Amino acid sequence: MSASMSSGTAEALGPDEGPGAKSGAELLAALLDGMDAALCAFDADGTITHWNREAERILGWSAEEAVGRPGFAGWAVRRADEGEVRGRLMAAMDGPGRRVHEFALLRKDGGRVLVRTQSAGVRGADGRPAGVYCAFSEVHAQIDLERSIALSEALLEDASWGVVLVDADLRPAVVNAHAARALGVGRAALLGRPLGEVVVRGVEEVEGALQHVLAEGAPPAPAELWVTLRTAEGERRRCWRSGFLRLASPLAEEPVPLGVGWLFQDVTAERLAAQEADRTRFRSNQLHRASRSASECEDPMEAATSYLDYALAGFADHALVDLVVGERLVRVAATPSGEPGPCLPVAAGSLPLRYATGHPALRAVDRKGSVRASAGSGPGAGEWAVERQWPGDAAHALCAVLRSRGRTLGVVTFLRSGHRAAFERPDAAYAESVAVRVAAAVDLAQVLRPGG
Repeated sequence: MSASMSSGTAEALGPDEGPGAKSGAELLAALLDGMDAALCAFDADGTITHWNREAERILGWSAEEAVGRPGFAGWAVRRADEGEVRGRLMAAMDGPGRRVHEFALLRKDGGRVLVRTQSAGVRGADGRPAGVYCAFSEVHAQIDLERSIALSEALLEDASWGVVLVDADLRPAVVNAHAARALGVGRAALLGRPLGEVVVRGVEEVEGALQHVLAEGAPPAPAELWVTLRTAEGERRRCWRSGFLRLASPLAEEPVPLGVGWLFQDVTAERLAAQEADRTRFRSNQLHRASRSASECEDPMEAATSYLDYALAGFADHALVDLVVGERLVRVAATPSGEPGPCLPVAAGSLPLRYATGHPALRAVDRKGSVRASAGSGPGAGEWAVERQWPGDAAHALCAVLRSRGRTLGVVTFLRSGHRAAFERPDAAYAESVAVRVAAAVDLAQVLRPGG
């Protein structure tokens, strides 16, 4: 409440009993003038004794015009309403606590304004009722404030997205229920603690976004952040669509950052579905391109390796083709073991491979299906590929059997290095689609081979 006090208002604060009393009255007048809500006061007879600047701003009546009037009748309230308004206001003098009412008051220009009042009694030195003070504000301003408070409480309690208020040190100060569930912690467990305690990977991106908002303000559009969370069930990778708001104190003359409001929704399922759709579309396009390329190859084995060259893009680092010769497998084509390159026939194609029992390629032949294998993260991971006669950087393998006309012709092996993810079920389906085409080309090559 802001306010304006006349000299008459200052005199109403008490008798002038010297410089101390005068300075006290001036201090009180200054305090009332500095308030952000309208304030007026009545003595026990209902005469106005105080009127501040905010009251003048709302109603247009100055302190000189208001102080000393016997209530609101005829100037700030219609005479027909004066009895009810006076009765409600002065009733606060005889009871404890505050009374809240809504009245229609008159402006000096003749307009009406609906105000919400809070009134309370004032006691004298002897403990007897001495008057009433009344703070009031326009109802729409009060409703705006209540609406803002209600919105804040709803966001922090019932919102269907996560809300985290982060202080200037980038530590959570408030976490709503949805955010706590998303982070896998209790609402109070993370307060004042670093985000890195629950965000294993991706915390640098989150904190970088928070620092940017503190320094530069909110970004123009939401951002999608991938994070890995540490939970009781293990690590979980999530994608959060995040919006950020810089929080500044409304009470400071210049904006003082209080922290950042971080709002996010979990869009992991949507992003994974979009990624899967993109991957499927890309792989389908690669198979189409491979088929067109293979159709131009005179040599069926060249067509087989052409399929693999197209299949490797974005899928694997190496491809090996082992064919069944008698009771053994023989390597007939492979990509270079060092730098990436095309799949080409190998010089020592006639020598059988000494695969140990349980080798993934042998298991694929026995099962007539696909087999996935990974080196793991143990100390012997580096020897895993060498023992299986694969390039030394291989850490994940997918063996797909080559079948044509009801016969097993061999195995195609796809390999990934350690910095890539292990093969999954959708990868096996794609590898089998490639293997069908490679098997058809190999079968044709064997049919056309002299003596085949």
